[in-house]
Amino acid sequence: MEKSFKKKTWLGTISCVMICMLLLSACGGGKSADPNSSGDQASNQTAEKTDNKAADDDLFTPVGSYPIVSKPMTIKMFAPQFATIENMDTNLFTKYLEDKTNIKIAWDLVPDNALNDRKQLMLASGDYPEVILHGGLTKEEQMKYGQQGVFIPLNDLIEQYAPNIKKAMQDISYMKASITAPDGNIYALPQVNECYHCDNALKMWINKKWLDKLGLQVPTTTDEFYNVLKAFKENDPNGNGKKDEIPLTGSDEMWAGNVSAFLMNSFILDDYVDKDSGTFLRDVDGKVDFTANKEEWKQGLIYLNKLYKEGLIDPAAFTQNADAVQQMANREPDNIMGTLSTALISYAYSMDDKAPRHKDYVAVPPLKGPNGVQQTLNFAGIGNSQFAITNKATKEQQIAAIRLADYLYTEEAILLEENGPEGPAWRKANPGEMDMNGEQAKYTAIPATEKKPTHNDGWEQIGPSLRTYAYRASWTSPQDPLAPDGYGTRLNQVSKEYEPYHSKEQYPNGLFIALEDAEIAAQIKTTLVGYVKSNMAQFITGSKDINKEWDSYVKGLDGMQLSQYLEIYQKALDAKK
Repeated sequence: MEKSFKKKTWLGTISCVMICMLLLSACGGGKSADPNSSGDQASNQTAEKTDNKAADDDLFTPVGSYPIVSKPMTIKMFAPQFATIENMDTNLFTKYLEDKTNIKIAWDLVPDNALNDRKQLMLASGDYPEVILHGGLTKEEQMKYGQQGVFIPLNDLIEQYAPNIKKAMQDISYMKASITAPDGNIYALPQVNECYHCDNALKMWINKKWLDKLGLQVPTTTDEFYNVLKAFKENDPNGNGKKDEIPLTGSDEMWAGNVSAFLMNSFILDDYVDKDSGTFLRDVDGKVDFTANKEEWKQGLIYLNKLYKEGLIDPAAFTQNADAVQQMANREPDNIMGTLSTALISYAYSMDDKAPRHKDYVAVPPLKGPNGVQQTLNFAGIGNSQFAITNKATKEQQIAAIRLADYLYTEEAILLEENGPEGPAWRKANPGEMDMNGEQAKYTAIPATEKKPTHNDGWEQIGPSLRTYAYRASWTSPQDPLAPDGYGTRLNQVSKEYEPYHSKEQYPNGLFIALEDAEIAAQIKTTLVGYVKSNMAQFITGSKDINKEWDSYVKGLDGMQLSQYLEIYQKALDAKK
């Protein structure tokens, strides 16, 4: 769900699934104090805070109370216009928020699909509003426009006026580091979107019905996995008398659909899980290391080549799209799919009793490799942020804006923003209604009587927000994971089984690269990652002989500024620590 319009793409996919399942949609101040500041600077900061306090007395109610301002205030805010929302001025959540806070929003809206272009144009031209409510602000944009003074630092505003944001940074281990720029300032606030199955996206789904028919167990090691795939290929588990079974498939287009990443992590850390990811870095006791030139990587490639050479990996897995996987998985009359690499089995199947074939699949736990390596990736973290206050805002508007953002971090705001007022789409849970953890639920989704293309009752997921694990889990959910609307429970259970295997070497998600390094880092990364991915595919498929051409491949990395790549990411890691 950061995650970031890139992240939003993945989360948009999840949201569609969850809406269907009715479960998981619910799935300023000056710069930070400088210890080297002169006495005059410290006096100026004190004077600034005194001015803020005076503004509080005249205009603002006490922090944590509402309305925020004692007399109406208008703030212009930049945000996307989703095609599914009818009118942001008359939207029920907009009206509720304005009544609650006494802050009138003057919308600066842009079509969702044009948001990035419009954002860059307005920031470059200087024609921007007081607040960017939802801007998909990259870390480079945060640093660039923060250092230029376009975005004001939020540190002191958060400290004085935003207890909910402050508490979130204390409670969520990765949050503060993920939003603090190398200069120590926070220039933008994110959507924090905690989600077990998002954090544990690197999954492998296996046909349990076939395992049972062949008298096999869910594999726990790479050797057992090889034997299972071989049995799927040779022993006719679908019972049609043909050798038409495809033991293992996937697609780079699907979320975590790369067919090799799940298996490579049984040898050495591999973060290339789909077409939009991959650094091939790890953190070994605080030192950044490149994984794709190590002996363990070579051993992983040899294993994957063995699977491919014996016809156990679908050749189409390296080129096909998600639609092709769905068509193959739903082929009639006989199921031919043995295992599928993807975060969501719903990429292949509709999760209802009209297509019950999805019930045949269970998730394979992270496999133990020949050297005892058994790990998975943890995707928790924050990429892009959404909310920033610009230098167009007056001191009073800065205080009002951060307090409004602080309200958007409350559970009440999340509930109403996503679902509208109580009644049409949700209600408070009745006693005895259980959530996906088997505890008393707080909220229950009400199925829609008819599907409408638009609505005007909420913002969906616009602006900064805080969706915690606890909040997501608090909605009524079937205790049977295979019930028609039990998909959320199923994903949650699988993810909790994966959680103990989180890698201790994974390079942290969402770190800032220093602004002076950002451009060269992006260039080197593009070249390096492309080279590794290309050679990886060739070694797996056998178009390159790994035993004869490995040394040449490794040598080729040296000419791609690998040492500078490591230095830049080491600098970012050191800055975080």
